[in-house]
This record gives sequence, C-alpha cells and structure tokens, in this order.
Amino acid sequence: QLQLVESGGGLVQPGGSLRLSCVGSGFPLGWYSIGWFRQAPGKEREEVSCISVRGGSTRYADSVKGRFTISRDNAKNTVYLQMNSLKPEDTAVYYCAAPGQTSAPCGVGMAYWGKGTQVTVSS
Repeated sequence: QLQLVESGGGLVQPGGSLRLSCVGSGFPLGWYSIGWFRQAPGKEREEVSCISVRGGSTRYADSVKGRFTISRDNAKNTVYLQMNSLKPEDTAVYYCAAPGQTSAPCGVGMAYWGKGTQVTVSS
C-alpha cells in the first residue's frame, strides 16, 4: 500500500516562504498523480495543487496561483509544494494525496492520504 508523509510545515510571517515535501513509500510515487490539499479550522478541505505522473501537467487553486509551485522528483519519491508570499489565509493543515489507481488523472479518486503538516502564517 502506498504511504505518504508530509513535512516542512511551520510558523512563518506573512510574506514568507515554506517548502512542503511529500515522500512516498510502499510503491513508486512516480506511478501516481499527486495532489496537495489543505483544511483550515471550520472550513472544508480544498485542493491547492495537483501534478501529473510525469510532472508535465499542473494545476492550482485560484487563491494560490502565482505564489505556489508544485514539482516532483520521482527518483526521490518526493513531491514538493513551494509556497511563497504566504498570507494569513494560507494557514491550514496541508495534506498530500494520491488516487487509488495508478496513472489516474489529478484529483480523481484520491484514496491515499498523509497525516498532514501544519502551516501557520502569522506575525
């Protein structure tokens, strides 16, 4: 079974940057499209970004376009989320996820989830 572990969260001031990592084990992460999601207190979970199996296709929520960049290094079984110009409204627990079927398109049938990493943007 694919297992996902997020890291890189923390406390950062508005305007700062963080890079989140999602490391996979159990199966090659390169078999899966990977999505980053976030959930803030009292809000529904939302997709932040997603990257295709080979990384040739990416998409972003409107709220993070131009500030966040998703990338992957399949040799390292890792997907990254570079977050720049962070705002207080980016505060949330960030999760990475993969579909239940290999090579499924971004965001379709997400079945494997990490436990999340907390990102707090505050002065």
